[in-house]
Amino acid sequence: MNPTFISVIVPAYNEGSCIRSNLKKIVDYLSTRFSQFEVIVVDDGSSDDTPKQVSLAAQEERRIKLISYSTNRGKGFAVREGVLAAQGDAVCFTDVDLSTPVEAIEKGMKDLEESCPVVIASRRHAESVVLLHQHWGRETVGRLFNLFIKILLSLPFPDTQCGLKCFTREAGRSIFSLARIDGFAFDVEILVIARRLGYRVKEIPVCWTNSPQSKVRPLRDLSRVIGDLLNIYRNDRAGLYSVPE
Repeated sequence: MNPTFISVIVPAYNEGSCIRSNLKKIVDYLSTRFSQFEVIVVDDGSSDDTPKQVSLAAQEERRIKLISYSTNRGKGFAVREGVLAAQGDAVCFTDVDLSTPVEAIEKGMKDLEESCPVVIASRRHAESVVLLHQHWGRETVGRLFNLFIKILLSLPFPDTQCGLKCFTREAGRSIFSLARIDGFAFDVEILVIARRLGYRVKEIPVCWTNSPQSKVRPLRDLSRVIGDLLNIYRNDRAGLYSVPE
């Protein structure tokens, strides 16, 4: 694959204080690396001025597009909306706080070009560099979370939650058209679907910095996350992640 048009999806919830400056960083970088691109910001029912800030950014840069709705639905829903609306030959999604630097997109594109339809960044890759770690308690919860995923869903990936994932257009649309989870566990679901559809998934190293502004609170959301994982297990067992013959 040689993508001439890349779509970058940025889910956002109450990010009015930083989103405009970070969108500029994303656009400035993409402008130096890709001949054609779009940045799709999906405002997930923010209660602050996030959509206004994105609209102002879009007035200055026509390649920024906004999808917005009034009710907070969850990151999974937001990313799914963005991916299914994307027009690019390749589609990536990344966190607005840029804890995974925008430069990692280029590495993801290189691996897509080498005929790997799904590429995910991993903080636990042997070559990854973590500049600022999460609190030790949160890292411990994360490792237990991934162990539970491995046992329940047989996923071999040590880091399912890193905030950069890239897809060919075909793989992205095929995977997200079957996705159902709206919340934090959506990353797990799309990897389960990718494997069920037979897509090769490649992990790439990343230089990562923890963002203290992260909206994810694993302990607070634990019961909902476990419920989502059990739903993924049931959906998979019911054959809902397979394309009908």
